[in-house]
Order: sequence, then structure tokens, then C-alpha cells
Amino acid sequence: MTEIVEGTLKFSFPDGCQVHRYDNWSFYRNQFQGVATGCKAVDIVCVVDNVCWLIEIKDYRQHPRTKAIKIEDELAIKVRDTLAGLAAAAINANDNQERIHAQQALASQKWRVVLHLEQPLAPGGLRRNPIDRAMLLEKLRTKKLKAIDAHPLICDKDSLRPPIPWTVL
Repeated sequence: MTEIVEGTLKFSFPDGCQVHRYDNWSFYRNQFQGVATGCKAVDIVCVVDNVCWLIEIKDYRQHPRTKAIKIEDELAIKVRDTLAGLAAAAINANDNQERIHAQQALASQKWRVVLHLEQPLAPGGLRRNPIDRAMLLEKLRTKKLKAIDAHPLICDKDSLRPPIPWTVL
């Protein structure tokens, strides 16, 4: 089992998952991030059963979203830049493990995009959803990510369901 902590969230990946914090890779930070006036990255790249999962984590339970860019545009840019970064890392990464993981990700038969989105609870424990998940998912499916994953997923720690192979606490 591999565990990755992002803020107060702990992601647990079962054995058999090749999982890495892509945005912490030496290749991304030192070689690729500055390409073309700056590249973005998803948080986690996980390869399991010939599927490459591109996972972006957003936790707005403590602090609301303040970025001017729309969340669907931010995610699409991060996915696009991550795929380009993986292609470059598969050939040019100095770290052998990063190069191998990039090659495995690129050899996958399917790409899946997951936005792990935690939103605040209103007083009394009811969910307050400043970001409309249904509307966001529709934009991702029909416009922003269709060519990469026509069925992206938006989840939180309480709504993880198969085919997602990891858990979050």
C-alpha cells in the first residue's frame, strides 16, 4: 500500500498501483515546469491495470477558492501539461524511476481524469456546494476533457466508488 498526504487528506493506494506525486517530480520541477512560459501539473499520476489516472486534488473546506481562472479551465490546463510532461519525461528524465513511470503512464490503454473536490459543510453539517459539481462535470465531459477522458470523475472522500481503486481519509 502506498499513501500520499495532501493537506489533511490521506490517499491510500493498494498494492499494484504505480503511484507518484507528479507535481513533486524532479523532472517536472527542474526541467519541465518552465517550458513555454510555465507548465502546470496534476497532483498524482497513478497507473494500475493498464489505466493511467490523472488526479487533481482541491480542498476548499478551510479556504474558499479565490483563483480568477475557472476550475474547469485550470483542470484542463493541468491535464494537458501533465500529458506533455509525461511524454518529455519518458525520454529525458534524469531520474530513472521517473522515466520508467512516465513510460508506463504513456503505455496505458486508457486515460482517466479525477478531480477530488472537497467542499465546505454548512452549519448543521449540511453540504454547502459553492462549486456546482453537475455543471462542472458537464463542462469537463463535453468541452474541456472530451478528447482525453469523455467520462471524467468528480468525487470527494465520501463519494469514492469503483472504478476508483484508492481510498481517502
